Amino acid sequence: FVHRNQANQSNKVTFILLDFSEYPQLQLPQFLVFLTIYTVTLLGNLGMILIMKSSSRLHTPRYFFLSHLSFIDSCYSTVVTPMLLENLVVEDRTISFTGCLIQFFFVCIFVVTETFLLAVMAYDQFMAVCNPLIYAVVMSQKLCSLWLSALYSWSIACSLIYTYVLSRLSFCGTKFINNFVCEHAAIVAISCSDPYINQEIILVSATFNEVSSLMIIRASYVFIFITVLRMLSTGGCHKVFSTCASHLTTITIFHGTILFLYCVPNSRSSSLMVKVASVFYTVVIPMLNPVIYSLRNKDVKKSVKKLFNIKLFCDKM
Repeated sequence: FVHRNQANQSNKVTFILLDFSEYPQLQLPQFLVFLTIYTVTLLGNLGMILIMKSSSRLHTPRYFFLSHLSFIDSCYSTVVTPMLLENLVVEDRTISFTGCLIQFFFVCIFVVTETFLLAVMAYDQFMAVCNPLIYAVVMSQKLCSLWLSALYSWSIACSLIYTYVLSRLSFCGTKFINNFVCEHAAIVAISCSDPYINQEIILVSATFNEVSSLMIIRASYVFIFITVLRMLSTGGCHKVFSTCASHLTTITIFHGTILFLYCVPNSRSSSLMVKVASVFYTVVIPMLNPVIYSLRNKDVKKSVKKLFNIKLFCDKM
C-alpha cells in the first residue's frame, strides 16, 4: 500500500529541466550550435550506415559493428537533443515523471549498448590482427548477430532494472532537475525518500559494466600491441596502427568522459562542469564517431568516392 501510494504521488509530480537557464543571453547561440551538431550527427551516422550497406567491400564484421555504432549514436542523440532544443526556445521546460523515466530508460539502453559494443569491436580487432587464419570462422555473420542480440538484450535488462529502482523513489510537488537530461544522479538528488539502496544497485551494476568492458578492451589491445611488435614488416605495423587508431580514439573519448563525469570528485563540485560533461558524451560524441572513422579510414573514403563516381556517371547518362 505504501509503494502504491508513493507511485500515485510520483505520477502527479512535475519536473522542470533547468538546462542552461542561468545563461539566458546565450540561449539563441546554444540553440544554433546544438541544432548544427544534431544535424551533423544524423547526416554523418545515417550516411555511414548507407555507405556500409551499399558498398560490398565494407560487408565485414568490423563495419557490421560500426554500422550498429552509428545506429546507436543516431538514436542516442535523438533521445536527448530534440528536447534540449525545445527547452532552449520555450519557457515551459516541464516534463512529467513518466516522460522523464522513459527518457532515462532509452538513454541507459544506448549508453550500455555502446559501452559493450566498443568492447566487442576491440575483440574483433584482436581476432583480425592476432588470429587472421581463423578470423573468418570465429567472426562469422551468425556469431556476430548472436553477440549483438545478447548485447542489446543485456542493455535492455539493465535499463529495466535501473528504471524500476528509480521508479520506486517517491517525489512530491514540482522539482527542478539541474540538468538538460533526466540523468540518474540529478533525479535522485530531488527525491523525497532515501535513495541508498537505489544508488547501491545502480553503482554495482554500472561498475560491473564499465570494468568488464574496459577489461575486454585492455586485454584485446595488449595482445594486439604484442603481435604488432613482433611484425617484421614496417608497412604492416603502420596499417594495423592506422586501423586501431580510430577505435582507440572513440574508446578514449567515450570512456574518458564517463569516468571523468562519475569518478572524479572535482566534477561533482560544479554543476556547470557536470552539464558540460553531460553535453559532451550525450550530444557531441555521437557526432564525433562518424567523423573519426571516416577521416582515418581508407576503405570508407574509397567507398564514398565510388558512390559519387557512380552518381556522376548516372547523371551524365
